[in-house]
Amino acid sequence: MKATGKALKYGNNVDTDVIIPARYLNTSDPSELAKHCMEDIDKDFASKAAKNKNTVMVAGSNFGCGSSREHAPIAIKASGISCIIAATFARIFYRNAINIGLPIMECPDAARDIKENDEVEVDFDTGVISNLTTGNKYDGVPFPGFMQEIIASEGLIGFIRKQASKRL
Repeated sequence: MKATGKALKYGNNVDTDVIIPARYLNTSDPSELAKHCMEDIDKDFASKAAKNKNTVMVAGSNFGCGSSREHAPIAIKASGISCIIAATFARIFYRNAINIGLPIMECPDAARDIKENDEVEVDFDTGVISNLTTGNKYDGVPFPGFMQEIIASEGLIGFIRKQASKRL
């Protein structure tokens, strides 16, 4: 499984209140959340993500810190982000992202070196992150097979449905 796209770059400690501001938590509609994703730090995020299919988000350390709202990874995924690369993720955000089928990869070197608009490819089987613009490669930690299955199933609920249908 791979993700490829142009990079949108953000800094450290991007919290869930910035990813999707609390004033929009009155909806759980992914397309509505996507319209307001990241707007408090990048008012053009939604249009940039929509313009570049399969955009890869790159961030520093502690991405997704703050409250444990599931709206944050849902908004990012619905925006068209195919993967998030960060130096580190907040623990609850990490699990929420996997649970909704949003691929994420921890790799401090890639997070530091990749620049805005670089073309990036992430291979989830090997953990290799390639900056196609510069030719640099980075070793991230590949997902275990079961996590790849969850992501490929569009999240934990889809995975459980597939497992249940195999038993019938």
